[in-house]
This record gives sequence, C-alpha cells and structure tokens, in this order.
Amino acid sequence: MAVEKMSIAKALNESLRKALETDPKVLIMGEDVGKLGGVFRITDGLQKDFGEERVIDTPLAESGIVGTAIGLALRGYRPVVEIQFDGFVFPAYDQIVTQLAKMHARALGKIKLPVVVRIPYAGGIGAVEHHSESPEALFAHVPGLKVVSPSNASDAYWMLQQAILSDDPVIFFEPKRRYWDKADVDVEAIPDALHASRVAREGADITLAAYGPMVKVCLEAAAAAAEEGKSVEVVDLRSMSPIDFDGLQASVEKTRRLVVVHEAPVFLGTGAEIAARITERCFYHLEAPVLRVGGFHAPYPPARLEDEYLPGLDRVLDAVDRSLAY
Repeated sequence: MAVEKMSIAKALNESLRKALETDPKVLIMGEDVGKLGGVFRITDGLQKDFGEERVIDTPLAESGIVGTAIGLALRGYRPVVEIQFDGFVFPAYDQIVTQLAKMHARALGKIKLPVVVRIPYAGGIGAVEHHSESPEALFAHVPGLKVVSPSNASDAYWMLQQAILSDDPVIFFEPKRRYWDKADVDVEAIPDALHASRVAREGADITLAAYGPMVKVCLEAAAAAAEEGKSVEVVDLRSMSPIDFDGLQASVEKTRRLVVVHEAPVFLGTGAEIAARITERCFYHLEAPVLRVGGFHAPYPPARLEDEYLPGLDRVLDAVDRSLAY
C-alpha cells in the first residue's frame, strides 16, 4: 500500500531504513542509536536489521562523531549522524563550521562531504536545560551548509532521503514535539524539491510563514482567524538555507502582508533575514511592515515556564491583527 498514516518519528525511521537498503555506503552514527534505537526511537530496529557496522553506537563525544563522519565521507561513505538533543551540538560546532562546511570550497570543488547531521530541536516537551533550543540560525548563517526542517510526516520521510542523497552537508532539524503527529505518507509519490516552500493553506488577506514546529501553530491560527472572517495563507518554508524566496514572494504579492513565525529568539533570527529580503523584493506590494513572532532573547526557561516563552496561538493572532490594522 503506497499511502500509510505515520507519525513523524515513524516516517523518519522508514526513511532511514529505505536509505540503508538502497545504498550500502549509508551509515548511521550517534549516541544510543543502535541497541536503544535513539532517545526518541527514531533508529529503532535498524541496528538489528543492518548490523553494528552500519548503525554505530558512538561514545558521548559530539566532536568525535562529526569528525569521524567527515573522514568517512572523504572515503566515499554517506554518514547520517544523530545529535541526541539540540543543545548538545555545540561541542561539534567547530567540526561542522570549520571543516564540514568549508571542505568543498577549500578543495576547489574536488571534494564532497555528503554528511547529514540530524538534530531534534525546539521545545514543548517539558525537558531540562540544553534540551529545548532552536539554534538553526547559527547554521543557516554558515556558507556551505544546507539547513532544513520538516513539519509533517510526509516531508520527514522524503526530505531525509533527499538530504542523504545530497552531495552537500545538510543540517536536518527535527521538531521533537511533533514526533508523534501523524499524517498520510505516500512512499511512491514524487516529492517536492528539498528546498522548495509549500503553501500549507490558501488565503488572501495575509501570509504566515513558518517552518518545523511552528507550522502547526500557524495552521491553527489561520483556522481561528477564519472564524472572524480573515483569510490567512500559511507557507511552510521547509528550508532555512537556502530559503525559497521566490515561493514566499509569490504569496506576499498576493496577500500584501507577512508575519514570520519561528520558535527561536526573534533577535537576529531567521525571520530577520526573511523580513529584510521580502521588504526589498515586495516593497511596492506590501501594505504593512513585515512582522516577526518568536521566542524571547533569553535562555530557554525551565519547563514550567516554557508555555510563556514559546510563541503560541495568541501571539500569532496578535501579529495578524496588528498587520491587518495598518
């Protein structure tokens, strides 16, 4: 049966299984990815079926995990490494930024590093410190890296396979609080391009642009606004580097208003680049300034306070009202 309802976690697992079956050069590496199947069970059953030489339990050493993956990629492999939680990636930041992102340019195009770095990210699961961060802008700012994030099970299934097939390094952010959200996945479909945006809901009055965990919030906001007679279009950006500005521009030229929503702090976040580019591109179409909704410029709070920190329905709808009031 081509179409099956899956959670995002199940879709990622099936995508990794497909990649391992298709290409013997694909390897999976990370802390507890083998026998345990990962903290979120994304790699559950894969070591049993493909062996310890292809699904590798590593030491607790993120720099070593990524550094080893770089060496394997130089030898022709396609490593998929898991960083257990978002806040754990920083010991590997040096390897990612100074080696993984730079090697292709340093070698004048003669070397390719097809490495995928999977990172469960963002909040909403009641976790402790360093387990709920949204560092995507830090990686999107680095030339040489591709940065993507699926918001639903179908995109999770297809985008991960596309990332593994890419000859460029891809930082693959997985919205951990959406792991258990289910949707239909057509495993025989022709997927959208990895870095293309998608109109998740048609509208005429204003565009909400988001990616990863906030797409669901924007769809809920659009449904709530519709009850008040407001027609809200939701664009799932899907990719933070590169960003599909052409697709977003087409939406904004139609609605003439834009609110960008992400969980990361607003200050110098992905939304700042989007606001600047869309203002340049759509200056004579816009009827209101581009607004941004996101987290506060503060460390992620303890779990009991995360509902106050995370941008939710009320903050998105407030931005919609402010934009429409111009």
